[in-house]
Amino acid sequence: MKSADYDALLLVSFGGPEGMDDVIPFLENVLRGRNVPRDRMMQVAHHYESFGGVSPINQQNRDLIAALQKELERNGPKLPIYWGNRNWHPLLPDTMRQMAADGIRNALAFVTAAYSSYSSCRQYLQNIADAQAEVGPKAPRVEKLRAFYNHPLFIEANVDHIRAAWNQIDAQHLVFTAHSIPESMAANCDYIAQLNETGGLVAQALGIQNWRLVYQSRSGSPAQPWLGPDVSDYLRELRRAGVTNVVVAPIGFVSDHMEVVYDLDVEAQKVASEIEMKMVRARTAGTHAAFVKMIREMILERVNSNSPALICAPDCCTRFT
Repeated sequence: MKSADYDALLLVSFGGPEGMDDVIPFLENVLRGRNVPRDRMMQVAHHYESFGGVSPINQQNRDLIAALQKELERNGPKLPIYWGNRNWHPLLPDTMRQMAADGIRNALAFVTAAYSSYSSCRQYLQNIADAQAEVGPKAPRVEKLRAFYNHPLFIEANVDHIRAAWNQIDAQHLVFTAHSIPESMAANCDYIAQLNETGGLVAQALGIQNWRLVYQSRSGSPAQPWLGPDVSDYLRELRRAGVTNVVVAPIGFVSDHMEVVYDLDVEAQKVASEIEMKMVRARTAGTHAAFVKMIREMILERVNSNSPALICAPDCCTRFT
């Protein structure tokens, strides 16, 4: 498809509640069809309630859209930006209806997840397809932009934020975190390999040798194996080994949303305090200028028919068992 044939960009994200009344309906959307105990859902609800029921993610997406609009207006291509979420308003079907009403026919989609897995890639493709089916024949065609975990500008944004955190203390160790997923899901995708590649690229750019990838924000049945070690367990392990100063960098996330600000800034920071460890948490890519520029570059890759081979394959990230 030629550049002139694309007429919009669709930002696709997870969504989050924006008030106390939203929390339980939002979590029920997130957990629908998953074997997550009710008491675990209520624990997560408490996390949101600690912040007045407001997740940071929606405002962060608004900020990213505003920054990206300026980037596209300044440097092109001048595409209108739409925004639809998987789990909370603005929901993808509603956004797709608006796009159809506005006459949008062929859109590119940027998904706010850097790595390949069922939850972070394949499920979003299904969400888009379901929204198109709900809207019907007038729904626009949508093509997802490629995975960007190793894009030089994504690496640059993370390097800048981690360097700033590293310089705050005499750090001895760099701990990268990502959302834990079931081991059965990880077996059907390149999630672990991609995260380790990103971590290696960031650490190399910073000249840091002491680093490790760990996981956070596990959910689901305790009987089901999930990726580990958990970040809090690893902090305790480091402390037993004599490490007192660490930087924790959530490279598995692209914005400082609830699972970053609660699971790291509250829970992991509490553990660090208890074991007398100084922990500084690095910011995520967020609206860093390099990250915003990266999205534009990926748009240009596609509109110029010059995309690398990181477009989702038909059989990648299939549903886990």
